[in-house]
Amino acid sequence: MSTTPPAGSFGFRPLDPLKDAGLLHGWVTHPKAAFWMMRDARLEDVERAYTEIAADPHHHALLGLCDGEPAFLMERYDPARRELVGLYEPEPGDVGMHFLVAPTDTPVHGFTRAVITAVMTHLFADPATRRVVVEPDVRNKAVHALNEAVGFVPEREIRKPEKRALLSFCTRERFERAVAA
Repeated sequence: MSTTPPAGSFGFRPLDPLKDAGLLHGWVTHPKAAFWMMRDARLEDVERAYTEIAADPHHHALLGLCDGEPAFLMERYDPARRELVGLYEPEPGDVGMHFLVAPTDTPVHGFTRAVITAVMTHLFADPATRRVVVEPDVRNKAVHALNEAVGFVPEREIRKPEKRALLSFCTRERFERAVAA
């Protein structure tokens, strides 16, 4: 399983809510980040949101690096305690995930797929992770295609306070088969 994108190698580091807020603000307010639902956020809003995540033992934000440079954001959360409480029946080993690729004026073909592959590889590196759970907006067709490419299977639409979401799951086995193909 390779996590080498067309542009280089990936790494992860914990997000520093104060130090990284300016960078993230540019990402989450960009028109391509419409489904992140922070388009109108002020810098202070981004700092506050990620300071809350940093203080939450059930939600973590990591900055994804490509060749050592910030390139994407990954959030990992416990869906039994955050985001999906009461919306599905969690199983042991479930891990929730969000990811956002930094906007760019020079897109690299295959980069976003390489990012989601690296994110999933990172999540499944934890032997306790049995299944990754996502809940993207039902209108986000691009991310549905990416999710399917790495082994996610949609289960059903759910209603969250902020959106209609497509609840989808990916087991370790489905991920390994998808990236081996």
